[in-house]
Amino acid sequence: MSFLRPKNEMVTAETAMGGRQDYPYAVPDTHFVNGHRIREPFERDGLQTAVFGMGCFWGAEKDFWEHDTVFSTAVGYAGGFSAYPTYEETCTGRTGHAEVVRVIFDPTEISYAELLSIFFENHDPTQGMRQGNDVGTQYRSAIYYNSDDQREQAAAAAAAFGARLAQAGYGRVTTEIAPLGDFYYAEAYHQQYLAKNPNGYCPVLATGVTCPVGLFASTSD
Repeated sequence: MSFLRPKNEMVTAETAMGGRQDYPYAVPDTHFVNGHRIREPFERDGLQTAVFGMGCFWGAEKDFWEHDTVFSTAVGYAGGFSAYPTYEETCTGRTGHAEVVRVIFDPTEISYAELLSIFFENHDPTQGMRQGNDVGTQYRSAIYYNSDDQREQAAAAAAAFGARLAQAGYGRVTTEIAPLGDFYYAEAYHQQYLAKNPNGYCPVLATGVTCPVGLFASTSD
């Protein structure tokens, strides 16, 4: 029956396909664009991580690596149930994962609030289980936080940006905001895909609505 499930309907832990014990493919260590590591251990201390789902992860990753203050990026799968999924498995919707970007950043050079602005301004967070013509649970808008501070800022950003979207005629924000569980790196050919394939698929799905930093400061600031 799971094979007949609509593409925009999430599986559960009970109905998700089985996983595996390790990656069935090699994961690169370094970023194709800037040469920094995309996997621990990183070259310096004090770095933090942020994980975002914005639809197809090729263009989403480029939105972040283009900022010089971002240390490193990698694409992968998060928010699901099946351990170490492949791209093909994720695309069936039966693992529960979203296509995501893992952003490695130095908070003294770029803040989490600024990353949230990049996230909200570069996709449409009101579309539910899709982005444009890409339909399926793997394309959902998502923020996976790894601290209370990130959770608070993400929730405040969604509310503030949601109000601006409503003023512009958009529907409610459907962004999933959830704790980060396991992050699995995608296959090597997906990493920094648009740098390796400059004419690759990269639809522009931004709404044109701005998300000014400062509207959603953490309550702990």
